[in-house]
Amino acid sequence: MKTKFFEISPVLPSQDIDRDVDWYERKVGFKLLHKDSMYAVLRRENLCIHLQWHADTEDDPLLGGSVIKIFLKNLMPIFEELVERGTAKRDKLRLKTAWKTNEFGVHDLNNNSIFFVEDL
Repeated sequence: MKTKFFEISPVLPSQDIDRDVDWYERKVGFKLLHKDSMYAVLRRENLCIHLQWHADTEDDPLLGGSVIKIFLKNLMPIFEELVERGTAKRDKLRLKTAWKTNEFGVHDLNNNSIFFVEDL
């Protein structure tokens, strides 16, 4: 079966998850779907924004490479394709995560992270 792509979601850096969730809810009209101390997911209609806390250190820069998540159905065909192309590594496949996804990630030439995510 072929992979079906649904949407692309940015993952934005945050220095304060609680502060930033409040801002997106009050100022932009997004609704909170999930939040913990390091990560939050907000949605408004068909738009989704993910916030990820960063320490703003050399090892964890606040404004380092960007992150996007591509949500899809039937992850394995695109995973196998990208492994075959030498883009993805087999050991990066994460099945049945604690947050109920199957996913894997790759980096582009600018060190941007691109995650392919299938909701379970």
